[in-house]
Parts: sequence; C-alpha cells; structure tokens
Amino acid sequence: MIRLSVNINKIATLRNARGGNFPDVQQTAVDCEKFGAQGITVHPRPDERHIRYKDVELLKPLITTEFNIEGNPVPKFIDLVLKYRPDQVTLVPDDPGQLTSDHGWDTVKHKSFLVDVIGQFKEAGIRTSIFVDPDQLMVEKAKETGTDRIELYTESYASGYKNNPKKAIQPFVDAAKVAKEIGLEINAGHDLNLENLHYFAKNIPWLAEVSIGHALVVDALYLGLQNAIQMYLRALRLD
Repeated sequence: MIRLSVNINKIATLRNARGGNFPDVQQTAVDCEKFGAQGITVHPRPDERHIRYKDVELLKPLITTEFNIEGNPVPKFIDLVLKYRPDQVTLVPDDPGQLTSDHGWDTVKHKSFLVDVIGQFKEAGIRTSIFVDPDQLMVEKAKETGTDRIELYTESYASGYKNNPKKAIQPFVDAAKVAKEIGLEINAGHDLNLENLHYFAKNIPWLAEVSIGHALVVDALYLGLQNAIQMYLRALRLD
C-alpha cells in the first residue's frame, strides 16, 4: 500500500495572508488524518512564508500517523528536527529565497555533507529521506550517504505526462528499480495530482509514500478536503 502524506504548507500560506489563525493549521492536520491521510508533511523555510517553526512545535503532539518535516538542512532546520523528532525528515536542497523545490541533491558533490547530516538524524532515531532527480547515478550514490529513503522529484514526470505518459514515467521507473535493487525505500512528490497520480503509482507499485500538497489543497477548494483526500487515496490503489 502506498501511503499518502498531505503537505499542509498551502493551508499555512492562506492563514498567513490575513494573520490570525484562520484557517487553523493544527486543526487541518488533525482533520486530514481523520479523513484518511496516512501522514502529514510540513516544509518550513527560513522566511516562514507558510509553515512557521512554531507550527512544528504545535503539530508534533497532535499527529497520530506519521510526521514528515522537509527542508534544507541549514543549522536552524537541523536543530528544529532534532528537537521535535518527527517520524521522517526529508532533506531538500532549497535556496533560501526559492519559490518551490526545483531539483534534487547531487549525491556525488554533496556526499560528505549528507553523510554528516543524515548521521545526526539517524543517531536520533529519525528516518531519513533525500530529494533526488530520476538519475540512476544520483540514486546509486544516495545509498552511500546512509539515507533510508529517496524522494523522487516528480516535476518532469508531471510536465511530460499529458503529451507522452510512457516517456515521462520511464526515467522514474528506471531510477526506482535501481533504488529497490540497492535497498533504498522510495517516496515521491512534486506536482503529482489526480490526473497523473494513478499512472505513476501503477508503474512504480513498490513506492512507500507520496507527499502531495499544492494540488490536493487546490482540489479541496472544489471538492472539499475530505473528498479530495479520499480521491487521492483511491488514485493510489493498485487493485
């Protein structure tokens, strides 16, 4: 079974637009779990333009499924993760002012750095995942960092899906096969939606988890949050 982790950053973006606490980010996380989500993801950035570091503190005791904190492992982020100890930390090579994630780690160039950071998290008992492009070499070298999982950065699949699904998915299938062969579990995320998700899951059925935020929150505007989560869960079913 492929798990659905709902990224609630966009809920925080809406809250921050007006100040106050509406919508309530903590209540939304609880509701997502109630509606069937098998995990909650947050991605705090240094400017706190959506999820704030304080949100992590408030969310940690509320989440009963799996809590995934993702972000660039700058010192402040590392301290946050070690303090609140989520079930999983996902390392993303974001620049400070970056609008959204747009590439994976160069696991050759940044191997030493990743080994050090991942070692800190694993010593604390936190499962680690690192963002990678669908590049077989990057996947192979990810194993040498000590990470438990990789998260395939799926933007190129999503952008190519409409024109040629088979061509768009092939690099991800190839990368996922390498990961499976060398003993890395596989997550995926970025621009996955109700149109392209089932095809992705069907072609890589050994996926452990997908993390979806923007598209799911947009769909919730039309469908309602509960219905949107249920539709994403159905898209992940392989039977």
